[in-house]
Amino acid sequence: MNQYYVGVDVGSVSTNIVLLDNKDNQKLSEALYLRTKGQPMESLREGFKILQDKGYCSEDILGVGVTGSARVLIGHIIGADSIKNEITAHAVAAINRYPQVKTVIEIGGQDSKMIILREGVVVDFAMNTICAAGTGSFLDQQAFRLNIPIEEFGEFALRTVEPVRIAGRCTVFAETDMVHKQQEGATKEQIVAGLCEALVRNYLNNVAKGKSIEEPVLFQGGVAFNQGIKTAFEKELGVQLVIPEHFNVMGALGSAILAKEAIQETKKPKPTLFKGLEIMQRNHLLKRVECRDCSNTCELTEVTVSGEIVAKWGDRCGKWQK
Repeated sequence: MNQYYVGVDVGSVSTNIVLLDNKDNQKLSEALYLRTKGQPMESLREGFKILQDKGYCSEDILGVGVTGSARVLIGHIIGADSIKNEITAHAVAAINRYPQVKTVIEIGGQDSKMIILREGVVVDFAMNTICAAGTGSFLDQQAFRLNIPIEEFGEFALRTVEPVRIAGRCTVFAETDMVHKQQEGATKEQIVAGLCEALVRNYLNNVAKGKSIEEPVLFQGGVAFNQGIKTAFEKELGVQLVIPEHFNVMGALGSAILAKEAIQETKKPKPTLFKGLEIMQRNHLLKRVECRDCSNTCELTEVTVSGEIVAKWGDRCGKWQK
């Protein structure tokens, strides 16, 4: 019987789930990439249902790791053995796939990251969670405005060698500049290539500023699918970017590896805390409650599963983080 470690990455744009083979740290038996659509619990419910429909059972799962913006919520609900931030998860996955990696560029739907590694250790990192102009949502918005399927965005960018320069410092400025360039007669291909270069400039100015970018450089996250962005990075940096096989689920992969480490950290593997693939089919209720135990009067999110309170979080004093 095959057994697995599950990795879950619940972000604002996508929910990713992988099954890592217990006997082979390089083998992913499943890799699911689902749209979160503002409902992380619903997307995870869908993912677990897909796994069940494919014949996987809770008894096959040795451990579960969670990362992403909704990691605390999801980790408490499903019973995660490891709950780690995205920097840790992506770094672990990158090292697992390319042990010699020195730089990780990760661009997702709502944030972007740079991780600097030396000899398998994270020595520096930076995140951008504020400006949309350096993330995948920026490309989604512009693709919609140009009436181009986002899947074809990168292909459009590669059709020209004369991209126009788009002001990429801010989404609003970029849109205004894009309209202006269209009025001046620029082609869609030139504008798309210019938008790719604008995103890269924004990333390098805001996220990579002051960082020592050395090869090998891994490019991961959903935006790595866009060949126009990859080409723009290579043109700007003068280095080759490596796109790993599972570039869009690397956070989930790292979470699965971290779960395996958590379970096997002692001589005798610990039993998993995982509550089973069926847990997401139960009745979950989220509501806002006010804690009056101290002067902070924190507004908390309370999770109830089938009538039982399983988690509260959002406090400033740390009372409910346990």
